[in-house]
Amino acid sequence: MNKILSIALLSASVFVSAQVTLSGKANLVFKTDKPTWENIKGTAVTAYNNSGKNNVGFNVGLSAKINLPASLFVMPEIYYTTFKSEFEVPETGTTLEVKSNRVDVPVLLGYNIIGDNLGVFLGPVASYNLAKENQYDDFKENALNNFTVGYQFGAQAKIQKLIFNARYEGAFTKDQREFINNNSGINETIRYDSRPSLFMVGVGYQF
Repeated sequence: MNKILSIALLSASVFVSAQVTLSGKANLVFKTDKPTWENIKGTAVTAYNNSGKNNVGFNVGLSAKINLPASLFVMPEIYYTTFKSEFEVPETGTTLEVKSNRVDVPVLLGYNIIGDNLGVFLGPVASYNLAKENQYDDFKENALNNFTVGYQFGAQAKIQKLIFNARYEGAFTKDQREFINNNSGINETIRYDSRPSLFMVGVGYQF
């Protein structure tokens, strides 16, 4: 009973001492990995490696920073993120697009290096892709995995109410999609395979 009471009192003291701030943030998103486009079904099986184009995207969202003892902090966030990759099928000239319109939820653990003015952080991020399956000429998109899990690490600096941050995102799971062409008896399937690695840089405002 005494142990339970001690734990409860310790938890309460941590909660009371915690300082919570809320910020709005926006970032430019640069996709850094080189996805593979591969013809996995058809009369000729040809691998297209690193032939696609990655477009610059962006994200916007909310970030809560919960300061803890010993200069630690927890930073749960939620973002709407959008970016895309493009690929032109050599035989037909059809441009295929992989659109990633996601809801991202990072939960980051950080350390304040210089008070509230400079900190570093890392932690997991869960992403759910909102993009619908699209039609590109004769190709129909089939998303194989809408939910992915990754990790982020980075740093942020605060000057008065402005917050500047940069971070890298890697992935534990892949984003895989197939583009299927069943018209005119072609029966062709091109697979997109990527571990979405991202570099993000942006600015925020503390409310």
